[in-house]
Parts: sequence; C-alpha cells; structure tokens
Amino acid sequence: MFSRQRKARVLFGLSDILLVALAFEAAYQTRSILQLEHNFFLTLEKKALVLGFSLVAWVTIGLWLEVYEKLDSGHPRVILRDSARQCAYGALCMVVFEYILRLDLSRFFLVLFAAYAWVVLLLFRLTAGRVVGVIRREFAAPHYVMVVGTGERAVRMARALEQSSEYGVRLRGFFSEQMDSPLSEIVLGSTYPVNPVAELPSILRRHVVDEIIFAVGSERLAELEEVFLLCDEEGVRTRVAVDFFPHVNSTVSLDRFADTPLLTFSAAPYDEIRLLVKRMTDVGIAAAGLVVLSPFMALVVLLIRLTSPGPAIFRQERCGLNGRRFLFYKFRSMCQNAEDLKGALAHLSTRETAFKIPHDPRLTGIGRYLRKFSVDEWPQLWNVLRGDMSLVGPRPAIPSEVDQYKRWQRRRLRMRPGLTCLWAVSGRDNVDFETWMKLDMQYIDNWSLALDWKILLRTIPRVLTGHGAN
Repeated sequence: MFSRQRKARVLFGLSDILLVALAFEAAYQTRSILQLEHNFFLTLEKKALVLGFSLVAWVTIGLWLEVYEKLDSGHPRVILRDSARQCAYGALCMVVFEYILRLDLSRFFLVLFAAYAWVVLLLFRLTAGRVVGVIRREFAAPHYVMVVGTGERAVRMARALEQSSEYGVRLRGFFSEQMDSPLSEIVLGSTYPVNPVAELPSILRRHVVDEIIFAVGSERLAELEEVFLLCDEEGVRTRVAVDFFPHVNSTVSLDRFADTPLLTFSAAPYDEIRLLVKRMTDVGIAAAGLVVLSPFMALVVLLIRLTSPGPAIFRQERCGLNGRRFLFYKFRSMCQNAEDLKGALAHLSTRETAFKIPHDPRLTGIGRYLRKFSVDEWPQLWNVLRGDMSLVGPRPAIPSEVDQYKRWQRRRLRMRPGLTCLWAVSGRDNVDFETWMKLDMQYIDNWSLALDWKILLRTIPRVLTGHGAN
C-alpha cells in the first residue's frame, strides 16, 4: 500500500537523471558554439566521466535535501528553493571534482550547466503533480484493505484509508472482533459492511483482499491469534495499528532478535546507516582538524603555560551517550583553582541547573579570548576521534547537572554529545537553560545528516566572530 509513494520518488530520481543529462548536453553545445577566447572541447572519455559524476552528484544531493519527498505536494516556493539549492550544491561539487582531477573545465560551461539544470528541473517539478497523477493511474491498481475492529481506533484508521484513495487504496469493509457485535455497517465517506471475524475465510475466497489492518486494543490481540494464523496461511498481508500508547512520540519499527520479533520504540535517531555516515564524517573531520590545528594548539599550550600557573589541558568527567562517563578535554581558560571557587560564586550563575557566570571572574587574560572564539574547545576533537563525542550534538553535561535534570531533559543523553548544536547558532551563551534543553530536543527529533551540515556551516561564522559568547 505504501510502496506507491516510494515508486513516485524513484521515478522522480530517474527524471532528475534524464533532465540533468539534457542540461549537461545543452550547456556543452551552447559553450561549444560560442565564439569565446578559449576553445572548449571534451574527449568522449572525459565527457562521460564528468557527466557520470554530475548525475550521481545531483541525485545524491536530491536525496540529501529530501527533494523527492516533497515534489508531489510541495508548494511552488519550496520547489523553487530546493531546486536552486540542489543545483548550487551540484555546481560546487563539480568545481571540487574538477579541481581534484585537474580537468580544466570551462567556468562558463559550469555556470551554464547549473543554470540549465535549474530551469529544466524547475519546469518539470512545478508540473510534478500531474506527473504523479499519471503514475498513480498507471501503476496504482486498486489495493483492497479491510480493517479488524469497529471502535474509535478502527474508524480513525478507516478515515485515513479513505483519504488515501488517490494512491489506489480501497477500503472494502470491517471485521468485528466481537461475536455479538450490534453493528452491521459503518458510515463514513461511504457505507461499509461490518462482518463477523468468523466469516474471514469465506470473504477471502469470495473477494479480493490485499491486506488486513488490525486496529484493536492491545488486550484483544492475543484473542485474535487464530485470525493472524489464518491470514498467514492464506498469504494475506497483515498490519497492526500500534497506537496503544497515544502519548508516545517514538519512532516505531519491527526488529528481530534470533527467532523473536521485537516491536521497537525509539525516541532518538536509530538509523544505523545514517549514524555510521555521521560517525565516519566525525572521524574524518576530527582527524584532519587535529593535523591542521596541531601547530596552533602547541602555540596555545605555550601561551597558557606562560601566562598562568597550572596545566594547559583541563580534564573533567562528563556524561556521554546514554549516560556513559568519559574524560572530557579542553584548553584551560580559567585559573588553576577554578573548581574550588565554584561554590563561592554559585550565586552569580544565570542558569538554574548548568553553572554559567557571564564574564566569569575565574577566567584568565588569555582564557577570555580562548573562550570567546571557542579555541578552548579544540582538544575535544580528540574526544570526537575516540568516539566519546560527535561534531554535532547536545553538549556533554557534568554528572552533577544530569542528576538535577527533569525527566524530559534526560532524553538529550540518548544522542552522542557534540561540539556544537542548535543552541550554538541560536545565541550560544545568551540562551537560557530551558530554551537550551528544548533546542536539544528539537535537534534530536529532527536529526538528519543535512541538519548536521547546516549547523556546522552556521557555527563557523559565529565562532570566527565570537558572536554570542560571554
């Protein structure tokens, strides 16, 4: 039933391949016939290489930006924005690709290519609704569904099925899980019969039923085991509406451990493939950062040791993923006995849980600059490389702070802590504790690889200018 939307996304991706290839050829021919100062020509092998890379880049960027998820229902403004971003990122990838392979491509050709790609993609996508209609007519043969249950849960499911009629979904009727149900029909957009569940075998013989959805209370599922077995023997696909916990916002998935199926509720990101990509990105950037910054880090160590007594590196126990304890590193920006002075200065803290003092008197002269431009955070690249932290994620908390968390705030521990997060691009030190926690929840609920990159790119100018740091 839900594969029709996936088919549309696949066809949109394939259409991108065709349209980008047309834009590439149009840009190539346009540049070739123009009488400019330098002649432009690509051998067949080089042309195939550049075209192949561009097609992969455009489709990958489309998937990254989730363009194909919105095309059949997107607002023209969203389509305009996403198409422009996709082509801009695609052109940037082409420039990097050319620089790495020393291809010596015409800059005017690249500009033409990106412009043509944007125009043809935009024209196609603005009419995508009609294309989806054709796809549904051609590929979405009627898909007949029946619902087990007659209560509010079942009616709500039936209404949703009615609204999916444009995808070819057809609600055939209901099964009553009660032997003596007083209902003979249910009236929604249309009138649907209510059949005793005992009649399931005969209905499967007399009618086409592609799948059956069980929308009953959890206490009734065990009583319907025979019905599940019957559907299994008949080869009828079955689904269970898992809304027994109406206030649970977790993502639900079905896993299997050995021979036991497990219904999984996850209130934090759990996609292992995307999390692996996130981890690989962390390792690559952290390793490169440590190499590039090592001479500057040595200079910072020297300056700290020359300007104040005590070690250059500050070590502290913090809480990581799911509450795991790890040793956290940063350049020391405060006096050597800063932790001992904490109690006497507690009344100056502007946050009720996390300790934070504007213009902290414990800061050393050089420490103020290290803190302002986040240079003191550089050693945490080692924490990222080790796997204690990530580049993007909720900031790692001190165990004593975690002990004071409200229950809903503890969910921030379910994501690997990071160097930066939404709070860093929303005011940094000027964000109050409650807003800080809510921003972390917002990050966890909306996490994606694209969001990580947006946060990283928005953090860089804030760090370079020291904006929002106290």
